[in-house]
Amino acid sequence: MADTKDRDAARSRAQTHFSASEQRDSLVKQMIEAERVATAAKTAKLRALRLAKEEADRLEAANAPKQESAPKTRARKAAAKKS
Repeated sequence: MADTKDRDAARSRAQTHFSASEQRDSLVKQMIEAERVATAAKTAKLRALRLAKEEADRLEAANAPKQESAPKTRARKAAAKKS
């Protein structure tokens, strides 16, 4: 009879430990998921801002008058002749 009580007590302690471990694992998984969602939202926001800026820059460049640049002249190197 005492053997059965010891076994039941050990089983109960093990089950309690296992339940606590499962709860911690569940909490960690929830925290990881919350961080993932926050990172995804931040990334989406930054991407939208970048795309909006690129579009504004593209429109500004398309509407800006084109400047004609002066043709570049090549600088000639003085060739030193040895006599």
